[in-house]
Amino acid sequence: MGVASLFKVVEGGSVTAPKGFKAGGLHCGLKKTTRNDLAAILCEVPAVAAAVYTTNVFQAAPIKVTQDSLAASRTLRAVVVNSGNANACTGKQGEADAYAMREETAKVLGVSPSDVAVASTGVIGELMKMDRVSSGISGLPAVMSTDEDGAEQFCQAILTTDLVKKEVCVSLVIDDREVKIAGAAKGSGMIHPNMATMLGFVTTDAAIHPDALQSLIKDATDVTFNMITVDGDTSTNDMLLAMASGLSGNKELTEKHPDWDGFAAAFRHVCQVLAQAIARDGEGATRLVEVEVSGAVSDLSARAIAKTIVGSSLVKSAVFGADANWGRIIAAIGRAGEPVNPETVDIHLGEIAVLTGSKPVTFDEDEALAYLKGDTVRIVVDLKNGEGTATAWGCDLTYDYVRINAAYRT
Repeated sequence: MGVASLFKVVEGGSVTAPKGFKAGGLHCGLKKTTRNDLAAILCEVPAVAAAVYTTNVFQAAPIKVTQDSLAASRTLRAVVVNSGNANACTGKQGEADAYAMREETAKVLGVSPSDVAVASTGVIGELMKMDRVSSGISGLPAVMSTDEDGAEQFCQAILTTDLVKKEVCVSLVIDDREVKIAGAAKGSGMIHPNMATMLGFVTTDAAIHPDALQSLIKDATDVTFNMITVDGDTSTNDMLLAMASGLSGNKELTEKHPDWDGFAAAFRHVCQVLAQAIARDGEGATRLVEVEVSGAVSDLSARAIAKTIVGSSLVKSAVFGADANWGRIIAAIGRAGEPVNPETVDIHLGEIAVLTGSKPVTFDEDEALAYLKGDTVRIVVDLKNGEGTATAWGCDLTYDYVRINAAYRT
């Protein structure tokens, strides 16, 4: 039995499904619309926590605050999140505002400030409207709950240009106890993560050692969130945060636990579903693009090539136009900076072979056109140069992407 078969998807589950967590969201006035723009997750006990962050040099103030909180004890009780304002490139005032959000959230939720993480997303370079944020934070306790509505309001509050919420939940048995892992994320534009996604939150009721959770979140990110791209831009605010309440009652998980592989597979599945949802919901996107690379000299090389293909503006434009222009794919492979034998490359669009041994193959253009008009386009590349494999996800590049980003601040 494969490890993937050891967990099952919990329909309708989100961040409040694991034991010990409640969530909620509300509108405090950071957005011009009446959509929710402030939210929080609260754990009833100190939760083992781990995170990965953007490697953009201009890290937003909330990231510094979250790093400070995690450095104190490697546990958290809560995370407060706002959308509509990134609080990035806002200097000392922005940092003070992020710390104020931490302090005020801790006060209303009855926890220590060092037990609170802070996350923000939205427009860069604008100071927070702290009167509105403070008023919203004071109202959070009244809207937080352990039911699906609390999770729904949280998911809605973290969205910016996203068209749909992104959530997933799975369950598995560890030490004869049911364990749940759930996640919620936001992201649609400025998506080209390096060490994290836009904003992602994973909750679990598993008992897990903090070193094991930190290692797992990094490894899972490398093959999921770090393998998506929408527009080649890495945000100043990217963060993926995991919290584990330990309330399922299992024995503490480490890499030596007999059920570790199953838990790790379930955790990666949660991350992959959220990452794919971000790619599918790319700004203006009409199709999810999945690139599978095999035969590379290493997995790292395969990842670089797969992400170069899926991030190519020309490849993305060809997918939008349903044009089976494999020349754009081979060109992206060749500029990825990885070892490739130019005489051995095979390329398929789904099941349709377009290149074999680096030589063109006659194919049915109408069949290819029909395939490329589908909701999901798979580009399959076999380099025949090694054992490395990887999969990356992205989306097509449409007129709407330019329209959305041409007027992002207005």
